[in-house]
Amino acid sequence: MLSSDYNDVLILFSVIVAMLASYTALDMAGRVATTQGKASKLWLTGGAVAMGIGVWSMHFIGMLAFNMPVAMGYDPGITAFSMAIAIVSSAFALWLVCQAQLPLPRLLLGALLMGGGIAAMHYTGMAAMRMMPAIIYNLEWVLLSVVVAIAASVSALWMAFHLRNHSPNVKLLRVGAAVIMGTGIAGMHYIGMTAAAFPPGSHSMAAFSGVNNNWLALLVIVVTLAVLAITLIISVLDARLQARTSILASSLAQANRELTQLALHDNLTKLPNRLLLEDRLTQAFQKAKRGGSHFAVLFMDLDGFKAVNDAFGHHIGDQLLISATHRINQEIRASDTLARLGGDEFVLLTEIVDPNDAATLADRLVHVIAKPFYVSRYELLVTTSIGIAVYPEDGENERDLMLNADAAMYHTKNTGRNGHHFFQKSMNANAHNQLQLLNDLRAAIDHKELRLHYQPKFVAPHGPVCGFEALLRWERHGVTLTPDVFLPLAEKTGLIIPIGEWVLNEACRQLHQWHLEGHPDWTVAVNISALQFEQPNLVEKVMEIIKYHQIPPAMITLEVTETTAMRDPETSVNILERLTQYGVKASIDDFGTGYSSLLYLKRLPASELKIDGAFINELIAGSEDASIVQAIIALGKTLKLNIVAEGVETAQQQNFLTEMGCNTLQGYLLGRPMTPAQIAAKPDSEWQAHPANNKSS
Repeated sequence: MLSSDYNDVLILFSVIVAMLASYTALDMAGRVATTQGKASKLWLTGGAVAMGIGVWSMHFIGMLAFNMPVAMGYDPGITAFSMAIAIVSSAFALWLVCQAQLPLPRLLLGALLMGGGIAAMHYTGMAAMRMMPAIIYNLEWVLLSVVVAIAASVSALWMAFHLRNHSPNVKLLRVGAAVIMGTGIAGMHYIGMTAAAFPPGSHSMAAFSGVNNNWLALLVIVVTLAVLAITLIISVLDARLQARTSILASSLAQANRELTQLALHDNLTKLPNRLLLEDRLTQAFQKAKRGGSHFAVLFMDLDGFKAVNDAFGHHIGDQLLISATHRINQEIRASDTLARLGGDEFVLLTEIVDPNDAATLADRLVHVIAKPFYVSRYELLVTTSIGIAVYPEDGENERDLMLNADAAMYHTKNTGRNGHHFFQKSMNANAHNQLQLLNDLRAAIDHKELRLHYQPKFVAPHGPVCGFEALLRWERHGVTLTPDVFLPLAEKTGLIIPIGEWVLNEACRQLHQWHLEGHPDWTVAVNISALQFEQPNLVEKVMEIIKYHQIPPAMITLEVTETTAMRDPETSVNILERLTQYGVKASIDDFGTGYSSLLYLKRLPASELKIDGAFINELIAGSEDASIVQAIIALGKTLKLNIVAEGVETAQQQNFLTEMGCNTLQGYLLGRPMTPAQIAAKPDSEWQAHPANNKSS
């Protein structure tokens, strides 16, 4: 037999190529498993070509490392066929490990086919040398090489299947697996080479003159490494792009979920909002029409919530709404829909068998809301008014059912609150009246229907007159309406802003007229609503009106209720300081009915305190009201404020307030609200002093 040896450097490179090809195969298995459709097929094809070339290159480099004393050559056609066998075997291996499952029978069958393919590639490559006489093979070594090929295929398929998905240490595990797989493939090759024996006088029928095996090996190594490197680089870049795309897709999905949450749910309570409620109502109508079932809409409004907001601030009010939501949710079923429409209004959609079911549920809700709420360090008491509308009796579409439930809720409020009522057709008349009242109120300024009456304010005890308070009236269809009829509606709809501006304009115009008529000492007090007080341009608007009517700022007093001033004390201090810097006077109205902090009260740049008429009505010496009034007057004197008492209707009240040190009196005893014409009709002597028993008409 001819003697032979090996080039150690080429052997080393053949093993490196085998390991790199194995790593590429493992990486390709991961890419194919994580893609779908056309992309998966492209990765399978590309991976099979790269892996097949790598395995074939290992085999070919190993053959080039084999040195014999005769010229060696390789038939191009047979060599290409051996490469094709490697590529087909690689494609089969990648396809197999990318299946959903790899049970043991399938693993063994696949290893048998793959191992047979590798062995076929090897011995086909050996046949490409076209040796004469033919190569003599040792059957035992051949069988051993096939067994090694199958064993290597078993380990390769098993590791590729389990390492195809990404995990924290997948790259390190793939390196280890590639070393094992590469060693197995190289081992099979060199065992197969050991099985070959070359008789004396052997020569290659495919030998080419002038071809150096070392240079040919170098070319194969470079090309193979380039193919494998390019494949891995493309895989890494695509994996990073896919990861980034996945992150962006995940972020977009999360953003869409958040946008959907914001679009369909209330941000504070996380309850469904009006939009989602309308969808649930539509579904309820469809279900009820199909099955002939019934459902009810409960319209709920918290009684006293505004007072809590005004007294303790919006933060406490928000916490109260959250607590109320939690209580309501504990009383309803998972199939019910509780929605918040805004403010303190809630709507509950619930399936019922009988109207009594809705009444029972409403009664439970009334009782559970009436229990004290403990928010922060405060104990808060509110109640709820509920209106109930039942399908189909009270409405056959979403709009009618909601409007009727709302009307029933307002009926509950108007009849004492803290309860519930079913909708009745007569309630629609009241709702219609309210809507008509609102429409007329919107046009009241343009139609010149608003009027100001003026109630005089007297220096205690009998005069003279020191000024007037402007009181709004509405001449609607020939009937004079007082503010308590229409101002709550104006405040709720925001109409109070243009109405309040009109009041200040008209009061300043009238005061200027009085000054021209010889009453330069008269002043006018104008009430500022809570909504007006929150306007960012309030100071500028007030000064613009005063300047336009050429009124000395000190002759105008703006009355702000104690509750309004204490809603946001810091802002109130800032606004009133700016007004007083211009010379405008400020009065704290309805004092004693709110929850003032003395720390902020002493900082408010007010010029007077106005005692609420509720304390004056039953003012008797030694009574509880008398003690409160006396304390308010003492507090005002300490803060160097002018004390005004409104609602003075008896001489006893007049004398008592004067004795306690009240500076200014206002009430029916001294003078009722009058029109400018009525004031002008009175002689000047009427305004100098006012006997206790004289009542102005």
